[in-house]
Amino acid sequence: MRSRRGGGIGATRPAVLRFAMEPSCPLLLAGFSLPLAKALTANTTGTAESNWTATTSGPPGAGAPQPLLAWLLLPLLLALLFLLLAAYCLRFRRQRKAVVSAGDKKMPNGILEEQEQQRVMLLSRSPSGPKKYFPIPVGHLEEEVRARSADDCKRFREEFNALPSGHIQGAFEQANKEENREKNRYPNILPNDHSRVVLSPVDGVPGSDYINASYIDGYKEKNKFIAAQGPKQETVNDFWRMVWEQKSTTIVMLTNLKERKEEKCYQYWPDQGCWTYGSVRVCVEDCVVLVDYTVRKFCIQAQLPDGCKAPRLVSQLHFTSWPDFGVPFTPIGMLKFLKKVKTLNPVHAGPIVVHCSAGVGRTGTFIVIDAMVDMMHAEQKVDVFEFVSRIRSQRPQMVQTDMQYSFIYQALLEHYLYGDTELDVSSLERHLQTLQGSAARFDKIGLEEEFRKLTNVRIMKENMRTGNLPANMKKARVIQIIPYDFNRVILPMKRGQEYTDYINASFIDKDYFIATQGPLAHTVEDFWRMVWEWKCHTIVMLTEVQEREQDKCYQYWPTEGSVTHGDITIEIKSDTLSEAISVRDFLVTFNQPLARQEDQARVVRQFHFHGWPEVGIPAEGKGMLDLIGAVQKQQQQTGNHPITVHCSAGAGRTGTFIALSNILERVKAEGLLDVFQAVKSLRLQRPHMVQTLEQYEFCYKVVQDFIDIFSDYANFK
Repeated sequence: MRSRRGGGIGATRPAVLRFAMEPSCPLLLAGFSLPLAKALTANTTGTAESNWTATTSGPPGAGAPQPLLAWLLLPLLLALLFLLLAAYCLRFRRQRKAVVSAGDKKMPNGILEEQEQQRVMLLSRSPSGPKKYFPIPVGHLEEEVRARSADDCKRFREEFNALPSGHIQGAFEQANKEENREKNRYPNILPNDHSRVVLSPVDGVPGSDYINASYIDGYKEKNKFIAAQGPKQETVNDFWRMVWEQKSTTIVMLTNLKERKEEKCYQYWPDQGCWTYGSVRVCVEDCVVLVDYTVRKFCIQAQLPDGCKAPRLVSQLHFTSWPDFGVPFTPIGMLKFLKKVKTLNPVHAGPIVVHCSAGVGRTGTFIVIDAMVDMMHAEQKVDVFEFVSRIRSQRPQMVQTDMQYSFIYQALLEHYLYGDTELDVSSLERHLQTLQGSAARFDKIGLEEEFRKLTNVRIMKENMRTGNLPANMKKARVIQIIPYDFNRVILPMKRGQEYTDYINASFIDKDYFIATQGPLAHTVEDFWRMVWEWKCHTIVMLTEVQEREQDKCYQYWPTEGSVTHGDITIEIKSDTLSEAISVRDFLVTFNQPLARQEDQARVVRQFHFHGWPEVGIPAEGKGMLDLIGAVQKQQQQTGNHPITVHCSAGAGRTGTFIALSNILERVKAEGLLDVFQAVKSLRLQRPHMVQTLEQYEFCYKVVQDFIDIFSDYANFK
């Protein structure tokens, strides 16, 4: 505030002094000190002197000490400026230290990098107060998700930042007790006292009633879930005691044991046989490993002082497709997983135990999707903001990042647009009759309508930058079918040769398959480099070299003897024809003197399917079933390295083979199939996978043939 006094020393220099002392402008201060010194040491009989004499009641001679006064003031001012700058720097360093410690390596779910990025990207909250977010009718959901996704998901971030954190001062007294601190995986993720799960205390053991777990409501269902951290080695006994005491029969695990070499959860179950954890004996009954998740079944029994209690069956559903960083690329796998959880959990069981590493990020995401799907069916609307706010009052920080928050909306939109397309094998025939039968009066339902929905899957051209580089476009058979950047197969770059890390090939289902085009004459070396570098032992070829007098694939193997492409030599060892499949074994040698001897040669088997005609689809499904069976057997013998699959362009027949492999795996493991979502998932990973309606219908036909062959379901379960 400027002084309003009219005279005295405050009317001249103090204006300069007040500006110089302003703490929010340290850089301006530094640049201002030199002009100030000049002003103070300038003309002693000039303006400063005349001002002095005009405003002082003393005699004129009093102005004589002016230079001395200036030199006395100058060091004081400079010292003051130095102190202000030092204080500012110290404060800045403390702020930086606080930022690092708040997002240190102990942050949950391996999200350190995410949170550092968001610290830059997130928008500050509105100074006008919290913004209201209202329920969204399902009919407006697509429009709302599109609007929130614009400008790099700006509105999703705004909405996420407006959420209350859920932290209440003094609400974590039990978690912060000395005897309980070491039981917490992360010191900043703690359960509220009012909603924590309380274990039966053990006599003489302080804190024995404590576990880092909180009751969480579902949609209109109190305490439907228990959100827990992933057990530590020293809390495994408490975890199983909680499962027993709460009468829980379902455990949902949303993290892998290790991610990026960091332990996220201690393995709290035996791989086989039985193990006793404290007072609870856990025996493995069954384990089924699927593409996105694993289902383990345990028989547990409490051994208490008053005798053993009746055993109970507990199912653990372990979702394994959540990536180390971020969120799943598509919500399809999560929605199938959620349906499985709902199916397996008995109606009158205790709370479903859900955990990731900290029990807030992925755990919260799963619980919100479950509740909002229920709300969608009951009320034809969703209210994500209100529900997240509510469960954060039960366990702070539930749904930890804006990426997880937007993923919830993606999952809800996916569920709304496409619904549940999963079938039990027993209902397939009836479903096909419905699809192939006459449609309603003005709706064309059927297979055509189902396939048409697949064509709505957007091709993400903005994610094809590498394939669209001029040097790489020359390597494509069909310019519309090139890999996405996020899952393209990357080759080692040749020294001094640009673009040699590129091949028109995509990883599918993580790296279980490699979908690629039939090699061109100038890409054969890249093809074999890929086979070698990614340790492929199996190649599936679904086209002829020539069809209808057109080149479909360069013959990348020798008919006899050997051929060399770059550093790799391919020697044919055997070539046999069995019905519609040629099986060729190649000895592939890497010609590098520095390579270890065991790394210099490898046998690769090619399955060349001749049963696909020039136009259309195979006449019957048996040949395809034989091919898939032979490939799976080869994989079991050589280890699960990527299977290289190609036709001509690497989309139509290639996509059909991969889709069928995945569909049949689920049929055998669970007696369930979902042709629509299997194909949709592939199209999100590589454009135009399963290209035609005929190929789509063929997928159904092969599954039906499989069921007919193994009509007794027990034979192939």
